[in-house]
Amino acid sequence: MHRPRFSRSTSILIGIGLVLVGLLAGILTMLFVVDVRPDPSLASLTPRVVEPVELGQAKPLRSVAVTDSGAIASVAGVPSLQTMNRLFQEVAQQVTPSVVYIQVEAPPAREWLRNFEGDDFHERFFREMPRQSVGSGVIVSQEGHIVTNYHVVSEADAIEVTLADKRQFEAEVIGVDPSTDLAVLQAKTDETLPVAALGNSDRLNVGEWVLAVGNPFRLTSTVTAGIVSALGRQVNIIEDSFSIEDFIQTDAAINPGNSGGALVNVEGELVGISTAIATESGSYEGYGFAVPVNLVKRVVQDLITYGEVQRGFLGVSILPIDAQAAQELGLDEIGGVYISEARKGGAAYRGGVRGGDVILAVDGQRVNAPNELQSLIARRRPGEQVAMEVWRDGQRRTLNVVLMGRDAPAYQRWFAELRDDDTTEPAPEVAPEAPPSDGGIFQLSEWGVGLRDLTRRDRTAFDVRTGAYLAYVAHGSAAHIAGLPRDVIVQGIDGTDVRSVEEAIRQLGAAAESDGAVLFRVMRRDGVTAFYEVAVPAD
Repeated sequence: MHRPRFSRSTSILIGIGLVLVGLLAGILTMLFVVDVRPDPSLASLTPRVVEPVELGQAKPLRSVAVTDSGAIASVAGVPSLQTMNRLFQEVAQQVTPSVVYIQVEAPPAREWLRNFEGDDFHERFFREMPRQSVGSGVIVSQEGHIVTNYHVVSEADAIEVTLADKRQFEAEVIGVDPSTDLAVLQAKTDETLPVAALGNSDRLNVGEWVLAVGNPFRLTSTVTAGIVSALGRQVNIIEDSFSIEDFIQTDAAINPGNSGGALVNVEGELVGISTAIATESGSYEGYGFAVPVNLVKRVVQDLITYGEVQRGFLGVSILPIDAQAAQELGLDEIGGVYISEARKGGAAYRGGVRGGDVILAVDGQRVNAPNELQSLIARRRPGEQVAMEVWRDGQRRTLNVVLMGRDAPAYQRWFAELRDDDTTEPAPEVAPEAPPSDGGIFQLSEWGVGLRDLTRRDRTAFDVRTGAYLAYVAHGSAAHIAGLPRDVIVQGIDGTDVRSVEEAIRQLGAAAESDGAVLFRVMRRDGVTAFYEVAVPAD
């Protein structure tokens, strides 16, 4: 058979064509033979996996699952937006019931009255019309104790608190602390109240989520969210000779009316009491400040127990350390608090602290600013010992200092000087001649006791009508040595009935002129009448 003959180039082209035909045939065979139905196990993988763009410092890449709606589902264990949303809702529901709306009635402003002198109608109208102000508070005990700001209730004639569930109660002030701008009220009710959970402000970190709960602009039960912007802020807003400012700064919206409200973490724990804002307009501009709850707990406990804060003092004048001072003092880092003066006979001086020292730490906790040192000492009572790490002559040393109270003889001249500079704070009464009108506690230092008039709650709890409540007994005093307990009602002194604090003071004053001992007759909470013989204090 005659076979056609092809040229060499034609043969090459035919070969390539046969190869292509073979490949095409193979592909068609695979399409008809191989099962290419989708894997059912992959049908549920509707979200796309997107690799995030890393900015700044290099970190391991993390997969971000994005739903059809575009919301982030998870980022290496970080809660989703839906989870954070539910978390904020739960915290708000948990905290809001324990935050109260406070309405205060105060006397008419005197400046207004002066404007209408000689105008009988207007003068009478404004003289009879009390001022009203509002704020917030947080319920901190089942007994109805409410913590708020001192400036909210400082001039109160009458106080009414409203809960989130619309219940309303009258409240009374049982103690104030201008140094921290805190006050404690007590609701006049025996009903069960929702109490806030208390956290630990020492564990707060900058950048941590927080929520502010309060009543800004009379808008009750308002919740705002933000982060901790800074810690240990001092903004010089507390007008007191011994002001203590160690604020938590937050960008959670805080406005007028939030004062005394709650600042809580995402666990629903109280971490601060909202106190102030930094603003030029009078409203929120991104800077809010709260008193740390660890300081709040210390102040509130004393106000409930004693009616005042039992605060220890170092007896020093302090200054901040800057870079130049650190270099001159030979410090290896910029930090600590400079002691410009240690009062002779004061706690620090007795413990070995001298002017020119730098306090680096208190009980192992570093201090880098005067307000940090003040805050740490403010949490401690007279008689407590603190270990102070001090820098002197290029060396570190540890000194043990026993704190002293403001009534210590070594501090009397110091406090007198401060009172001369600031007449807004009255001198502490040692032996008052008449009971206070606001139900405060009388300190009878020579006897080592503190007395106050009975409240309605006291009369109900002890089932008595008259007497004087024994608020505290000083450790080591004659009363303490005699075994006289606090939290009892004094009903008699040396056989004479006691119907009020004024009578108790009068009888103790007369007894002080004699020798020997005085017999106290008291009523305990269990209804038992007890007697204690207390030695008359020596002159």
